[in-house]
Amino acid sequence: MPTKIEKAKIALVNAPLEIEKTEMSAEIRITDPTQMQMFLEEENRMLKAMVDKIIEVGANVLICQKGIDDIAQHYLAKAGILSVRRVKESDLTKLAKATGGTISTNLDDITSKDLGSAEHVEQRKVETDKWVFIEGCRNPHAVTLLLRGGSQRVVDEVDRSIHDALMVVKDVIEKPAIVAGGGAPEAYLASGLKDWADRFEGREQLAIKKYAEALEIIPLTIAENAGMDPIDTMITLRAKQAQGKKWTGIDARNTRIADMYSLDIVEPVAVKEQIIKSATEAACMILRIDDVIASSGAKGGHAPHPPMG
Repeated sequence: MPTKIEKAKIALVNAPLEIEKTEMSAEIRITDPTQMQMFLEEENRMLKAMVDKIIEVGANVLICQKGIDDIAQHYLAKAGILSVRRVKESDLTKLAKATGGTISTNLDDITSKDLGSAEHVEQRKVETDKWVFIEGCRNPHAVTLLLRGGSQRVVDEVDRSIHDALMVVKDVIEKPAIVAGGGAPEAYLASGLKDWADRFEGREQLAIKKYAEALEIIPLTIAENAGMDPIDTMITLRAKQAQGKKWTGIDARNTRIADMYSLDIVEPVAVKEQIIKSATEAACMILRIDDVIASSGAKGGHAPHPPMG
């Protein structure tokens, strides 16, 4: 069987290329060797008819969700058709989207219009496994990312990073709004909250200022991770944002204060909103638990004195 096909015409089949068993129990009594020969020849003829149908529509690659009989594989190999069997239904659906083909559940109904197309289909060996690569598809929206690493832990970490990146893109598509990264929005919000806090009296002012300090943890952490002096960094960052440069943030790669928007370091607004909501809810929950414990202690009277040393 060929292992590489150029200008592939791909047949996507959800039907077995093998002799199916009857629905009911059947028994065939053979009394003559010629009858056995006729029985085997009829099986071969049926399998060849299936393969001839694939050849007739002009396919040179067969992707089958079910099994392919050894004799059918022989005829496919003779016809120069690369075939893959036992493909997962999810993979077959993605291939249909990518190649522009239609999944056929009956070989008799398949036509040349149902075939998908790709620039080349090739079987390659990656480490100890054999993989079939279908590249140059008509609509390459469904793709496979092959992640490799020195250990399973590295591969798992890469997998998580890729997943996070895809989810960020998904968030931007669902809500097309972005802000600069590098701690710029957090520093800007903190500055605005501190100015707003001065309008209040009493404990409310303290709560707002503490909330602003919590937001400043993000640029502070970025500065520390980059090996920068956190105090000098925050002073410079506040000064530049006070001058109207609101997209100023921390360029951790080059350890400097810079305009994040001009460096194309951006983050989705949806992610920022969720971070602030989640952090606020977590803080409120802890404060509520603290109030419950404090109130239950007050109802029970005074706390017992500690034992003398």
